[in-house]
Parts: sequence; C-alpha cells; structure tokens
Amino acid sequence: MSYKTVLSVVAARHDDDDLQTAISFCEATNAHLVLLVLGFGAMPPYSGYGDTSASIWVSERERETAELTARVAAIKAKLAVAGISSEVEEFFCDFPWSSDLLGQRALYADVTLIGGRMASDENLRGFIVDGALFHSPTPALVVPQGSPLAWPPRKILLAWDSGDDAGRVVRQSIGLLNRAERVHVTMVDPVASPGRQGEEPGADIAAYLARHGVNVAVDVIAGGRRPIDDVLRQHAIDIGADLLVMGCYGHSRLRERILGGVTRSMLEHANLPILMGR
Repeated sequence: MSYKTVLSVVAARHDDDDLQTAISFCEATNAHLVLLVLGFGAMPPYSGYGDTSASIWVSERERETAELTARVAAIKAKLAVAGISSEVEEFFCDFPWSSDLLGQRALYADVTLIGGRMASDENLRGFIVDGALFHSPTPALVVPQGSPLAWPPRKILLAWDSGDDAGRVVRQSIGLLNRAERVHVTMVDPVASPGRQGEEPGADIAAYLARHGVNVAVDVIAGGRRPIDDVLRQHAIDIGADLLVMGCYGHSRLRERILGGVTRSMLEHANLPILMGR
C-alpha cells in the first residue's frame, strides 16, 4: 500500500536518532508525519498530598513537563528545516497509560514507525509495541539501531505459519510485497496437513501472492532445534533481505505474552527492519 500518514513515537529523553529515521522514511514515502513525543513520570505517591514526598513529586513533575515542552520546541525546529509535512503532539503520561494513547493515535495512521532507540529501551519497548499492535489494527514498522532502512525494500522475507496474524499482515502489506523484486515466503519446519499448511506447505500462499503480481519464492527451512527467531534472522542474512514481514507470535494482551517467545526475541535482536501486524 501507499503510506499517506505515518505515526512515529519518540521519547523526550532520547536523542534525535528516531526522529531522523522518521524524517527519512517520510521523505522516501512522501507521507505526512504525525510525531508523538512522550514524556514519562513516576506515579504520584499514595501518601497525603501535603506531605514531603508529595511536594517532591509535584516539583519533579513540573521539571519534567518543562523539559518535555523544550524538547518539543527543538523537534519542531528540526522538522521545519527538514521541510516534510508534519505535526507534533506532546503527551506527558504515567507508564500504565501509554499503550492506550498510542493505540488511539495509530487508528488514524497507515503505519506506526518505531525507531531503534525506542525499540531498544527496555522500560518503554513493551508499552510501545503493546499500543502499536494490540490496541489498533495498524501495522508497525520497527527499525533497529544501526540497520539501514531501504525503501521500498527490494528483497522481503515473509515469515509464514498459516496463522491468522500472518494472513492479516500479508493483506496489510500486499502493495509493498508486489513492488519488491523478490518475496521469500519462509517457513520453519512446516507440517503438511489439509487443515492448515496444506499437502504442500507454502503452495497456497505463493499462489495467492502470485495472483497479486508478487514475484514469490517458497523457502522451507529445517530448524534443527534452533529457535525460530534465530532461523529467520540467519535466513534474512543469507538472502540479503531488506525487510522482514511477520505476524505477531502471541494473542494475549498481557505484556508477558505479547513480548514472549519469538516476538520478543525478534525485537531485541533484530538485524533488519521488521514490519509486524496482527
């Protein structure tokens, strides 16, 4: 699909790496950027409002909000120099509410862009991924630190397991897939069965993509008892993929499940941009 509105979220305490990633992506796609700048603070103390701890918390909150305002002003100045179509929203929130906030904003975007600084922040990553993927139908593009973002991607690895999430992300990205030089539908240790993978795993999704004009190859990989995420990352290197497209491996909204297993490991150790959906 053609991206017209890109939502990107940056933390006020981070440097400009994620901001520059968002600018470059919107330049490449000629999209409007909605930049959400988040400031985070501690929850208010449970003791009485007038005691010492409450007074300290109020003073700290005032300092943090002032820093957020200054950071937003600096970001707006950089965006003005970049010359892209953009708008900036600032929001100071406590950690438990950031997922809902991001999910609400993502409803009105074609893709949510998560830069490397945010994706590598252990304190924020869970809330951001939760909001981007499990509180809205919008796919998320995660760009790890140090990974070039070639757009549009020439070679794409599509992680396929015949699940609902994988099917949805294919439909969300079909316009991107048919622009690629090659799309590698990749399955790790698939089991042939009439009810799921079919008698020839990969044949059904390959035929579907081919009808959409996608230049598709089917790669069946033997895992050899290696974790699925390790297999996918290595295969991405082997084929020279510019982008990995995958559905989320998990359905619970609980943070422990969302970032469990394959999904968490892919985010923590990604070696190329990942387009994720569910």
